[in-house]
Amino acid sequence: MNQRLYTQGWDDYELLDAGDGKKLERWGKILTIRPEVQAYFKPGMSYSDWRTQAHWEFIETDKHSGTWQALRDAAPTTWEIGYQRLRFQLELTRFKHLGLFPEQRSNWDFIAERLPADGRFLNLFAYTGAASCVARQTGAETLHVDSIKQLLTWAHTNMERSGLADIKWVREDALKFVERELKRGRHYQGIIMDPPAWGLGKKGEKWKLDNKLEALLEGVQGLLAQDSFLILNTYSPTIGLLDIARLAHQYFRPQDCELRELWMQTSTGKELFYGNLLRVSSGQSH
Repeated sequence: MNQRLYTQGWDDYELLDAGDGKKLERWGKILTIRPEVQAYFKPGMSYSDWRTQAHWEFIETDKHSGTWQALRDAAPTTWEIGYQRLRFQLELTRFKHLGLFPEQRSNWDFIAERLPADGRFLNLFAYTGAASCVARQTGAETLHVDSIKQLLTWAHTNMERSGLADIKWVREDALKFVERELKRGRHYQGIIMDPPAWGLGKKGEKWKLDNKLEALLEGVQGLLAQDSFLILNTYSPTIGLLDIARLAHQYFRPQDCELRELWMQTSTGKELFYGNLLRVSSGQSH
């Protein structure tokens, strides 16, 4: 069960190096240095070499936020990169993120391969909408759910830049939306959930994934069509692969569940852990 799935970079993204609690990445032509708790090993290159190459470095000021330090003159604060025919806007945020999680590339490809053009797709905790754009590009009806207004606006920009239209935007708490969809009797051919370890609801209420995951799995199980798939990513340090397996097997047949660790390899040969992954291939419940 404990097999690693390695996500690959692409022309516009490269994980260059990692170590000493940081990672060096290339986004198009722009290089960034960001904190990375999983990079507890020694890097392949020296930190001084990193800083010579990079445009920006994120400096943490507390556990969840910080500021960006410019390492080059006139380094852009917003720019655009592509993945296949899609285009994504990147920008420096105070939470160290840039608007894209490149390790999700393996899930984007999975969606593109599995989602039927006449299907319906649900993206929960949808962030800036990369998976929504991938799904919409197949022709499928796509619902994008996030509780943060600014992220919905960002996702809409990515849709337009990718030459797409008619993604359905829902500003709502993911679990509340799932509960309403169950009452409506709606079903989906594909669902992805990429929840943070902790987050805020529509009205700013705090919640923790550990307390919500079982309810989320139970809910989406009832939304899956007969021939469908579910993708779940977790980054919570307190939810392990065995915990996910135990919960998933309550609602799905074990033979339909694929459980993997998500990893990426740097260009210097280091290996970086990116969380745990569950894929349910048929949507068949017990």
